[in-house]
Amino acid sequence: MRLLRKLAALGVAALFGAIAALLAIYIATVRAMPDLAPWHEPLLERDFRASDTGEDLAAYLAREARIFDELEQRVAAGNGDEATATFSRYVAGSPSNPELQPRDWNRTFLHEAPEPKGGVLLLHGLSDSPYTTRTIGEIFREHGFTVLGLRVPGHGTSPGELRRARWDDWREAVRLAARHVVDQSGRDRPFFVVGYSNGGALAIDYALDALENPDDPPPTRLVLVAPAIAVSPVAALASFQLRLSAIPGLEKLAWTSILPEYDPFKYNSFPVSAGEQIHRLTTRLERRLAAAHADGRLAAFPPTLVFQSVVDATIPPQAIVDRLLARLPPNGSELVLFDVNRLAAAEDLLRTRHDAFLSSQVEASSLPYALTVLTNAGPDTQKIVARHREAGSSADAEAWSERPLALEWPRGVYSLSHLALPVPVGDRIYGVGSDDDDPTTLHLGSLELRGERGVFGIPMDQLMRLRYNPFFPYLRERIEAELANPGS
Repeated sequence: MRLLRKLAALGVAALFGAIAALLAIYIATVRAMPDLAPWHEPLLERDFRASDTGEDLAAYLAREARIFDELEQRVAAGNGDEATATFSRYVAGSPSNPELQPRDWNRTFLHEAPEPKGGVLLLHGLSDSPYTTRTIGEIFREHGFTVLGLRVPGHGTSPGELRRARWDDWREAVRLAARHVVDQSGRDRPFFVVGYSNGGALAIDYALDALENPDDPPPTRLVLVAPAIAVSPVAALASFQLRLSAIPGLEKLAWTSILPEYDPFKYNSFPVSAGEQIHRLTTRLERRLAAAHADGRLAAFPPTLVFQSVVDATIPPQAIVDRLLARLPPNGSELVLFDVNRLAAAEDLLRTRHDAFLSSQVEASSLPYALTVLTNAGPDTQKIVARHREAGSSADAEAWSERPLALEWPRGVYSLSHLALPVPVGDRIYGVGSDDDDPTTLHLGSLELRGERGVFGIPMDQLMRLRYNPFFPYLRERIEAELANPGS
Protein backbone atom coordinates (compact mmCIF):
# COMPACT_ATOMS: atom_id res chain seq x y z
CA MET A 1 0.00 0.00 0.00
CA ARG A 2 2.86 2.36 0.90
CA LEU A 3 4.46 1.63 -2.49
CA LEU A 4 1.22 2.46 -4.26
CA ARG A 5 1.00 5.79 -2.43
CA LYS A 6 4.57 6.62 -3.41
CA LEU A 7 3.89 5.72 -7.03
CA ALA A 8 0.74 7.84 -7.02
CA ALA A 9 2.63 10.77 -5.51
CA LEU A 10 5.35 10.42 -8.13
CA GLY A 11 2.71 10.28 -10.84
CA VAL A 12 1.04 13.46 -9.60
CA ALA A 13 4.39 15.22 -9.30
CA ALA A 14 5.32 14.14 -12.83
CA LEU A 15 1.98 15.38 -14.15
CA PHE A 16 2.34 18.79 -12.51
CA GLY A 17 5.92 18.96 -13.68
CA ALA A 18 4.89 18.27 -17.25
CA ILE A 19 2.14 20.90 -17.04
CA ALA A 20 4.58 23.43 -15.62
CA ALA A 21 7.11 22.66 -18.37
CA LEU A 22 4.48 23.02 -21.10
CA LEU A 23 3.29 26.28 -19.54
CA ALA A 24 6.86 27.58 -19.44
CA ILE A 25 7.40 26.67 -23.08
CA TYR A 26 4.11 28.33 -24.05
CA ILE A 27 4.95 31.52 -22.14
CA ALA A 28 8.40 31.63 -23.77
CA THR A 29 6.81 31.19 -27.20
CA VAL A 30 4.31 33.97 -26.59
CA ARG A 31 6.96 36.34 -25.23
CA ALA A 32 8.90 35.80 -28.45
CA MET A 33 6.02 37.27 -30.46
CA PRO A 34 6.49 40.78 -31.94
CA ASP A 35 6.28 43.75 -29.61
CA LEU A 36 2.89 45.24 -28.90
CA ALA A 37 2.00 48.46 -30.71
CA PRO A 38 -0.20 51.35 -29.53
CA TRP A 39 -3.25 49.92 -31.31
CA HIS A 40 -3.05 46.78 -29.17
CA GLU A 41 -4.33 48.84 -26.23
CA PRO A 42 -7.79 50.45 -25.94
CA LEU A 43 -7.29 54.07 -26.97
CA LEU A 44 -10.62 55.44 -28.14
CA GLU A 45 -13.89 56.70 -26.72
CA ARG A 46 -16.02 53.98 -25.18
CA ASP A 47 -17.94 52.03 -27.80
CA PHE A 48 -21.58 50.93 -27.45
CA ARG A 49 -22.26 48.78 -24.39
CA ALA A 50 -25.17 46.56 -23.44
CA SER A 51 -26.09 49.09 -20.76
CA ASP A 52 -26.76 51.71 -23.47
CA THR A 53 -30.16 50.17 -24.21
CA GLY A 54 -31.89 53.54 -24.49
CA GLU A 55 -29.96 54.44 -27.63
CA ASP A 56 -31.44 54.27 -31.11
CA LEU A 57 -29.51 53.80 -34.35
CA ALA A 58 -28.95 57.55 -34.73
CA ALA A 59 -27.21 57.69 -31.34
CA TYR A 60 -25.27 54.52 -32.19
CA LEU A 61 -24.01 56.09 -35.43
CA ALA A 62 -23.15 59.38 -33.72
CA ARG A 63 -21.05 57.51 -31.16
CA GLU A 64 -19.42 55.56 -33.98
CA ALA A 65 -18.57 58.77 -35.87
CA ARG A 66 -16.82 60.18 -32.79
CA ILE A 67 -14.76 57.03 -32.41
CA PHE A 68 -13.63 57.09 -36.04
CA ASP A 69 -12.82 60.80 -35.88
CA GLU A 70 -10.58 60.11 -32.92
CA LEU A 71 -8.97 57.16 -34.70
CA GLU A 72 -8.26 59.30 -37.76
CA GLN A 73 -6.59 61.94 -35.60
CA ARG A 74 -4.36 59.33 -33.98
CA VAL A 75 -3.38 57.87 -37.36
CA ALA A 76 -2.56 61.34 -38.69
CA ALA A 77 -0.35 61.96 -35.64
CA GLY A 78 1.64 58.79 -36.34
CA ASN A 79 1.80 55.62 -34.28
CA GLY A 80 4.74 53.57 -33.10
CA ASP A 81 7.41 51.66 -34.95
CA GLU A 82 5.01 50.45 -37.63
CA ALA A 83 4.79 54.01 -38.94
CA THR A 84 7.52 53.02 -41.38
CA ALA A 85 5.53 50.08 -42.76
CA THR A 86 4.33 50.79 -46.28
CA PHE A 87 1.12 48.82 -45.92
CA SER A 88 0.10 49.51 -42.32
CA ARG A 89 -3.56 50.51 -41.97
CA TYR A 90 -2.50 52.89 -39.19
CA VAL A 91 -0.19 54.98 -41.35
CA ALA A 92 -1.57 58.06 -43.08
CA GLY A 93 -1.09 57.69 -46.83
CA SER A 94 -0.70 53.91 -46.74
CA PRO A 95 -2.67 52.01 -49.42
CA SER A 96 -4.11 49.97 -46.55
CA ASN A 97 -5.37 52.99 -44.64
CA PRO A 98 -9.19 52.57 -44.78
CA GLU A 99 -9.70 56.32 -45.18
CA LEU A 100 -7.96 56.15 -48.58
CA GLN A 101 -10.23 53.40 -49.87
CA PRO A 102 -13.25 54.41 -52.02
CA ARG A 103 -15.29 53.98 -48.85
CA ASP A 104 -14.40 53.09 -45.29
CA TRP A 105 -16.34 49.86 -44.95
CA ASN A 106 -15.23 49.50 -41.34
CA ARG A 107 -18.22 51.67 -40.46
CA THR A 108 -21.88 50.76 -40.27
CA PHE A 109 -23.53 51.26 -43.66
CA LEU A 110 -27.20 51.95 -44.30
CA HIS A 111 -29.23 52.11 -47.50
CA GLU A 112 -32.87 53.05 -46.94
CA ALA A 113 -34.94 52.14 -49.96
CA PRO A 114 -37.57 54.80 -50.83
CA GLU A 115 -40.30 52.16 -51.17
CA PRO A 116 -38.78 49.14 -49.46
CA LYS A 117 -39.85 45.64 -50.40
CA GLY A 118 -38.38 44.47 -47.13
CA GLY A 119 -35.39 44.89 -44.85
CA VAL A 120 -32.14 43.06 -44.14
CA LEU A 121 -29.69 43.23 -41.27
CA LEU A 122 -26.12 42.12 -42.06
CA LEU A 123 -23.83 40.89 -39.27
CA HIS A 124 -20.10 40.44 -39.85
CA GLY A 125 -17.64 38.07 -38.20
CA LEU A 126 -15.29 38.33 -35.24
CA SER A 127 -12.31 40.68 -35.80
CA ASP A 128 -13.51 41.84 -39.23
CA SER A 129 -15.93 44.55 -40.35
CA PRO A 130 -19.05 45.27 -42.43
CA TYR A 131 -16.83 44.98 -45.51
CA THR A 132 -17.31 41.20 -45.53
CA THR A 133 -21.10 41.54 -45.82
CA ARG A 134 -21.21 44.43 -48.29
CA THR A 135 -21.55 42.33 -51.48
CA ILE A 136 -24.41 40.30 -50.03
CA GLY A 137 -25.97 43.58 -48.96
CA GLU A 138 -25.75 44.81 -52.53
CA ILE A 139 -27.88 41.85 -53.66
CA PHE A 140 -30.63 42.94 -51.30
CA ARG A 141 -30.27 46.60 -52.28
CA GLU A 142 -30.69 45.69 -55.97
CA HIS A 143 -33.98 44.01 -55.06
CA GLY A 144 -35.40 47.06 -53.31
CA PHE A 145 -34.60 46.20 -49.69
CA THR A 146 -33.55 48.56 -46.93
CA VAL A 147 -30.05 47.35 -46.00
CA LEU A 148 -28.21 47.83 -42.72
CA GLY A 149 -24.66 46.46 -42.40
CA LEU A 150 -23.93 46.80 -38.69
CA ARG A 151 -20.45 47.41 -37.28
CA VAL A 152 -20.52 45.28 -34.15
CA PRO A 153 -18.93 46.96 -31.07
CA GLY A 154 -15.17 46.63 -30.81
CA HIS A 155 -14.64 46.20 -34.53
CA GLY A 156 -13.38 48.29 -37.43
CA THR A 157 -11.03 50.50 -35.40
CA SER A 158 -8.07 48.85 -33.68
CA PRO A 159 -7.47 45.38 -32.19
CA GLY A 160 -7.15 46.89 -28.72
CA GLU A 161 -10.78 48.00 -28.85
CA LEU A 162 -11.86 44.38 -29.32
CA ARG A 163 -10.36 43.63 -25.90
CA ARG A 164 -13.10 45.80 -24.31
CA ALA A 165 -16.04 44.30 -26.22
CA ARG A 166 -18.33 41.77 -24.58
CA TRP A 167 -20.77 39.30 -26.11
CA ASP A 168 -23.79 41.03 -24.59
CA ASP A 169 -22.65 44.31 -26.18
CA TRP A 170 -22.84 42.59 -29.55
CA ARG A 171 -26.28 41.10 -29.03
CA GLU A 172 -27.79 44.36 -27.72
CA ALA A 173 -26.41 46.22 -30.74
CA VAL A 174 -28.05 43.59 -32.98
CA ARG A 175 -31.42 44.10 -31.29
CA LEU A 176 -31.14 47.88 -31.70
CA ALA A 177 -30.27 47.49 -35.39
CA ALA A 178 -33.03 44.96 -36.07
CA ARG A 179 -35.69 47.27 -34.69
CA HIS A 180 -34.43 50.11 -36.88
CA VAL A 181 -34.52 47.99 -40.05
CA VAL A 182 -38.07 46.84 -39.42
CA ASP A 183 -39.26 50.31 -38.43
CA GLN A 184 -37.93 51.65 -41.73
CA SER A 185 -39.05 48.81 -43.99
CA GLY A 186 -42.37 47.96 -42.32
CA ARG A 187 -43.45 45.12 -40.04
CA ASP A 188 -45.66 43.69 -42.78
CA ARG A 189 -42.69 43.20 -45.14
CA PRO A 190 -40.03 40.46 -45.25
CA PHE A 191 -37.20 40.87 -42.77
CA PHE A 192 -33.97 38.92 -43.36
CA VAL A 193 -31.02 38.58 -41.01
CA VAL A 194 -27.74 37.55 -42.67
CA GLY A 195 -24.94 36.42 -40.38
CA TYR A 196 -21.37 35.54 -41.30
CA SER A 197 -19.19 33.62 -38.82
CA ASN A 198 -19.71 35.21 -35.39
CA GLY A 199 -22.52 37.18 -37.01
CA GLY A 200 -24.20 33.83 -37.67
CA ALA A 201 -24.22 33.05 -33.96
CA LEU A 202 -25.63 36.51 -33.27
CA ALA A 203 -28.33 36.02 -35.93
CA ILE A 204 -29.46 32.75 -34.35
CA ASP A 205 -29.38 34.33 -30.89
CA TYR A 206 -31.54 37.21 -32.13
CA ALA A 207 -34.05 34.83 -33.75
CA LEU A 208 -34.41 33.12 -30.36
CA ASP A 209 -34.94 36.51 -28.71
CA ALA A 210 -37.73 37.23 -31.19
CA LEU A 211 -39.48 34.01 -30.15
CA GLU A 212 -39.57 35.26 -26.56
CA ASN A 213 -39.91 39.05 -26.80
CA PRO A 214 -42.67 40.72 -28.85
CA ASP A 215 -40.57 43.92 -28.97
CA ASP A 216 -38.01 42.11 -31.14
CA PRO A 217 -39.41 41.78 -34.69
CA PRO A 218 -39.05 38.17 -35.84
CA PRO A 219 -36.97 37.49 -38.95
CA THR A 220 -38.80 36.08 -41.95
CA ARG A 221 -35.66 34.12 -42.86
CA LEU A 222 -32.07 33.68 -41.76
CA VAL A 223 -29.13 33.37 -44.15
CA LEU A 224 -26.04 32.03 -42.38
CA VAL A 225 -22.59 31.95 -43.98
CA ALA A 226 -20.04 29.74 -42.18
CA PRO A 227 -21.83 30.42 -38.88
CA ALA A 228 -19.61 30.20 -35.78
CA ILE A 229 -22.19 28.39 -33.70
CA ALA A 230 -19.45 26.53 -31.80
CA VAL A 231 -15.75 27.11 -31.25
CA SER A 232 -12.81 25.05 -30.03
CA PRO A 233 -13.06 23.94 -26.37
CA VAL A 234 -9.59 25.43 -25.92
CA ALA A 235 -11.32 28.84 -25.83
CA ALA A 236 -12.57 27.91 -22.35
CA LEU A 237 -8.98 28.37 -21.08
CA ALA A 238 -8.97 32.03 -22.12
CA SER A 239 -9.87 33.30 -18.64
CA PHE A 240 -6.81 31.61 -17.12
CA GLN A 241 -4.55 33.00 -19.83
CA LEU A 242 -5.94 36.50 -19.35
CA ARG A 243 -5.17 36.35 -15.62
CA LEU A 244 -1.57 35.44 -16.43
CA SER A 245 -1.33 38.35 -18.87
CA ALA A 246 -1.90 40.77 -15.97
CA ILE A 247 1.53 39.80 -14.58
CA PRO A 248 4.16 42.41 -15.55
CA GLY A 249 6.24 41.10 -18.42
CA LEU A 250 3.55 38.68 -19.61
CA GLU A 251 1.33 41.25 -21.38
CA LYS A 252 1.62 39.38 -24.69
CA LEU A 253 -0.32 36.48 -23.15
CA ALA A 254 -3.41 38.62 -23.74
CA TRP A 255 -3.00 37.89 -27.46
CA THR A 256 -3.42 34.76 -29.54
CA SER A 257 -1.51 36.44 -32.38
CA ILE A 258 0.38 39.71 -32.82
CA LEU A 259 0.83 40.56 -36.49
CA PRO A 260 1.33 43.60 -38.71
CA GLU A 261 -1.98 45.32 -39.40
CA TYR A 262 -1.85 45.45 -43.20
CA ASP A 263 -5.50 44.49 -43.78
CA PRO A 264 -7.70 47.61 -44.07
CA PHE A 265 -10.90 45.84 -43.01
CA LYS A 266 -9.90 43.07 -40.63
CA TYR A 267 -7.66 42.82 -37.57
CA ASN A 268 -4.69 40.50 -38.03
CA SER A 269 -3.83 40.51 -34.32
CA PHE A 270 -6.34 38.62 -32.21
CA PRO A 271 -6.92 39.16 -28.47
CA VAL A 272 -7.54 36.21 -26.19
CA SER A 273 -10.50 38.04 -24.69
CA ALA A 274 -12.31 37.91 -28.04
CA GLY A 275 -12.01 34.13 -28.04
CA GLU A 276 -13.37 34.09 -24.51
CA GLN A 277 -16.37 36.18 -25.54
CA ILE A 278 -17.33 34.04 -28.52
CA HIS A 279 -16.99 30.96 -26.32
CA ARG A 280 -19.42 32.51 -23.83
CA LEU A 281 -21.80 33.48 -26.61
CA THR A 282 -21.85 30.06 -28.27
CA THR A 283 -22.06 28.19 -24.95
CA ARG A 284 -25.07 30.26 -23.93
CA LEU A 285 -26.55 29.86 -27.40
CA GLU A 286 -26.34 26.07 -27.18
CA ARG A 287 -28.20 26.10 -23.86
CA ARG A 288 -30.91 28.29 -25.39
CA LEU A 289 -31.27 26.10 -28.48
CA ALA A 290 -31.47 22.93 -26.41
CA ALA A 291 -34.16 24.47 -24.19
CA ALA A 292 -36.15 25.82 -27.15
CA HIS A 293 -36.00 22.41 -28.82
CA ALA A 294 -37.13 20.64 -25.66
CA ASP A 295 -40.19 22.85 -25.14
CA GLY A 296 -41.18 23.03 -28.82
CA ARG A 297 -40.42 26.72 -29.44
CA LEU A 298 -38.21 25.91 -32.41
CA ALA A 299 -41.38 25.10 -34.33
CA ALA A 300 -41.65 28.86 -34.88
CA PHE A 301 -37.98 29.34 -35.79
CA PRO A 302 -37.56 31.02 -39.22
CA PRO A 303 -36.51 28.99 -42.28
CA THR A 304 -32.73 29.08 -42.47
CA LEU A 305 -30.40 28.87 -45.46
CA VAL A 306 -26.85 27.87 -44.48
CA PHE A 307 -23.72 28.07 -46.66
CA GLN A 308 -20.81 26.06 -45.29
CA SER A 309 -17.51 24.69 -46.57
CA VAL A 310 -16.88 21.07 -45.61
CA VAL A 311 -13.40 22.17 -44.50
CA ASP A 312 -13.21 25.05 -42.05
CA ALA A 313 -10.19 25.72 -39.84
CA THR A 314 -12.09 28.29 -37.76
CA ILE A 315 -15.30 26.53 -36.73
CA PRO A 316 -16.40 22.87 -36.76
CA PRO A 317 -18.90 22.46 -39.66
CA GLN A 318 -20.73 19.67 -37.84
CA ALA A 319 -21.89 22.15 -35.19
CA ILE A 320 -24.47 23.89 -37.41
CA VAL A 321 -26.15 20.52 -37.96
CA ASP A 322 -26.00 19.23 -34.40
CA ARG A 323 -26.92 22.48 -32.67
CA LEU A 324 -29.49 23.95 -35.06
CA LEU A 325 -30.55 22.25 -38.29
CA ALA A 326 -31.13 18.78 -36.84
CA ARG A 327 -33.36 20.32 -34.16
CA LEU A 328 -35.60 22.24 -36.55
CA PRO A 329 -38.85 20.79 -37.85
CA PRO A 330 -39.16 20.63 -41.67
CA ASN A 331 -39.69 24.35 -42.27
CA GLY A 332 -37.96 24.98 -45.60
CA SER A 333 -34.43 25.20 -44.21
CA GLU A 334 -31.47 24.07 -46.31
CA LEU A 335 -27.76 23.33 -45.93
CA VAL A 336 -25.49 24.14 -48.89
CA LEU A 337 -22.09 22.47 -48.65
CA PHE A 338 -19.04 23.43 -50.71
CA ASP A 339 -16.99 20.27 -51.16
CA VAL A 340 -13.21 20.09 -51.65
CA ASN A 341 -11.79 19.76 -55.15
CA ARG A 342 -12.27 16.08 -55.98
CA LEU A 343 -9.92 16.08 -58.95
CA ALA A 344 -8.25 12.68 -58.97
CA ALA A 345 -4.80 14.19 -59.61
CA ALA A 346 -4.97 15.98 -56.26
CA GLU A 347 -6.54 13.20 -54.20
CA ASP A 348 -3.31 12.02 -52.56
CA LEU A 349 -2.46 15.58 -51.45
CA LEU A 350 -5.63 16.13 -49.44
CA ARG A 351 -6.32 15.05 -45.90
CA THR A 352 -9.66 13.28 -45.55
CA ARG A 353 -10.87 14.34 -42.10
CA HIS A 354 -13.66 16.34 -43.72
CA ASP A 355 -15.08 13.25 -45.41
CA ALA A 356 -16.73 12.03 -42.20
CA PHE A 357 -18.85 15.18 -41.96
CA LEU A 358 -19.76 15.13 -45.64
CA SER A 359 -20.66 11.44 -45.51
CA SER A 360 -22.85 11.96 -42.45
CA GLN A 361 -24.96 14.36 -44.52
CA VAL A 362 -24.94 12.61 -47.88
CA GLU A 363 -25.62 9.15 -46.44
CA ALA A 364 -28.19 10.14 -43.79
CA SER A 365 -31.38 8.16 -44.24
CA SER A 366 -33.53 11.26 -43.81
CA LEU A 367 -32.90 14.90 -42.98
CA PRO A 368 -35.40 17.56 -41.78
CA TYR A 369 -33.72 20.09 -44.09
CA ALA A 370 -32.81 20.10 -47.76
CA LEU A 371 -29.20 19.42 -48.69
CA THR A 372 -27.20 20.72 -51.65
CA VAL A 373 -23.58 19.75 -52.31
CA LEU A 374 -21.43 21.65 -54.78
CA THR A 375 -18.78 19.23 -56.01
CA ASN A 376 -16.82 18.13 -59.06
CA ALA A 377 -18.89 16.68 -61.88
CA GLY A 378 -16.38 13.84 -61.94
CA PRO A 379 -12.83 12.93 -60.86
CA ASP A 380 -11.37 14.09 -64.17
CA THR A 381 -12.88 17.58 -64.34
CA GLN A 382 -12.75 20.86 -62.44
CA LYS A 383 -16.32 21.68 -63.48
CA ILE A 384 -18.91 21.91 -60.70
CA VAL A 385 -22.39 20.45 -60.30
CA ALA A 386 -25.00 21.06 -57.61
CA ARG A 387 -26.38 17.80 -56.20
CA HIS A 388 -29.61 18.25 -54.27
CA ARG A 389 -31.97 16.20 -52.11
CA GLU A 390 -35.18 17.46 -50.55
CA ALA A 391 -35.92 17.40 -46.84
CA GLY A 392 -37.29 14.05 -45.72
CA SER A 393 -35.98 12.20 -48.78
CA SER A 394 -33.93 9.02 -48.57
CA ALA A 395 -30.23 8.70 -49.30
CA ASP A 396 -30.93 6.59 -52.38
CA ALA A 397 -29.48 7.73 -55.67
CA GLU A 398 -33.00 8.34 -57.01
CA ALA A 399 -33.59 11.01 -54.37
CA TRP A 400 -30.80 13.19 -55.72
CA SER A 401 -31.05 15.66 -58.58
CA GLU A 402 -28.00 17.05 -60.30
CA ARG A 403 -27.60 20.39 -62.06
CA PRO A 404 -24.47 21.47 -63.96
CA LEU A 405 -23.22 24.94 -63.05
CA ALA A 406 -21.21 27.32 -65.21
CA LEU A 407 -18.52 27.24 -62.52
CA GLU A 408 -15.26 25.40 -61.99
CA TRP A 409 -12.37 25.20 -59.60
CA PRO A 410 -9.64 27.77 -60.34
CA ARG A 411 -6.28 26.27 -61.11
CA GLY A 412 -4.34 25.46 -57.96
CA VAL A 413 -7.33 25.84 -55.60
CA TYR A 414 -8.40 22.71 -53.74
CA SER A 415 -10.83 23.92 -51.08
CA LEU A 416 -12.65 26.96 -49.82
CA SER A 417 -11.91 28.44 -46.40
CA HIS A 418 -13.79 30.10 -43.58
CA LEU A 419 -12.68 33.48 -44.93
CA ALA A 420 -13.76 32.86 -48.52
CA LEU A 421 -17.49 32.21 -48.56
CA PRO A 422 -18.99 35.76 -48.54
CA VAL A 423 -16.41 37.28 -50.92
CA PRO A 424 -16.73 37.32 -54.75
CA VAL A 425 -13.78 36.64 -57.05
CA GLY A 426 -13.62 40.24 -58.24
CA ASP A 427 -13.34 41.77 -54.77
CA ARG A 428 -10.70 44.50 -54.93
CA ILE A 429 -9.12 43.58 -51.58
CA TYR A 430 -9.69 39.87 -51.02
CA GLY A 431 -10.31 38.73 -54.59
CA VAL A 432 -8.00 38.50 -57.57
CA GLY A 433 -8.57 42.15 -58.49
CA SER A 434 -8.58 43.46 -62.04
CA ASP A 435 -6.28 45.32 -64.43
CA ASP A 436 -8.22 48.53 -63.74
CA ASP A 437 -7.38 48.58 -60.02
CA ASP A 438 -4.98 51.10 -58.52
CA PRO A 439 -1.53 49.46 -58.78
CA THR A 440 -0.82 50.39 -55.13
CA THR A 441 -3.80 48.35 -53.92
CA LEU A 442 -2.74 45.36 -51.86
CA HIS A 443 -4.65 42.40 -53.31
CA LEU A 444 -4.67 40.15 -50.26
CA GLY A 445 -6.57 37.47 -52.13
CA SER A 446 -3.95 37.01 -54.83
CA LEU A 447 -0.60 37.64 -53.15
CA GLU A 448 2.09 35.32 -54.49
CA LEU A 449 5.16 35.46 -52.29
CA ARG A 450 8.13 33.22 -53.00
CA GLY A 451 11.39 32.94 -51.13
CA GLU A 452 13.04 31.18 -48.21
CA ARG A 453 11.00 30.30 -45.13
CA GLY A 454 11.36 32.74 -42.26
CA VAL A 455 11.88 35.71 -44.59
CA PHE A 456 8.41 37.21 -44.26
CA GLY A 457 6.96 38.64 -41.06
CA ILE A 458 3.56 37.12 -41.82
CA PRO A 459 2.82 33.40 -41.32
CA MET A 460 2.57 31.66 -44.68
CA ASP A 461 -0.47 29.66 -43.59
CA GLN A 462 -2.32 32.95 -43.18
CA LEU A 463 -1.43 34.15 -46.67
CA MET A 464 -2.25 30.86 -48.37
CA ARG A 465 -5.85 30.77 -47.10
CA LEU A 466 -8.30 31.40 -49.91
CA ARG A 467 -9.90 34.80 -49.41
CA TYR A 468 -12.57 34.68 -52.14
CA ASN A 469 -15.29 32.27 -53.22
CA PRO A 470 -15.07 31.11 -56.86
CA PHE A 471 -18.63 29.84 -56.47
CA PHE A 472 -20.09 33.11 -55.18
CA PRO A 473 -22.44 33.34 -58.23
CA TYR A 474 -24.26 30.28 -56.84
CA LEU A 475 -24.57 31.95 -53.43
CA ARG A 476 -26.03 35.02 -55.16
CA GLU A 477 -28.45 32.85 -57.14
CA ARG A 478 -29.73 31.13 -54.01
CA ILE A 479 -30.20 34.38 -52.10
CA GLU A 480 -32.10 35.89 -55.03
CA ALA A 481 -34.33 32.82 -55.05
CA GLU A 482 -35.06 33.46 -51.35
CA LEU A 483 -35.96 37.06 -52.17
CA ALA A 484 -38.33 35.93 -54.91
CA ASN A 485 -40.29 33.78 -52.43
CA PRO A 486 -39.66 35.23 -48.97
CA GLY A 487 -42.80 33.88 -47.43
CA SER A 488 -42.63 30.33 -48.78
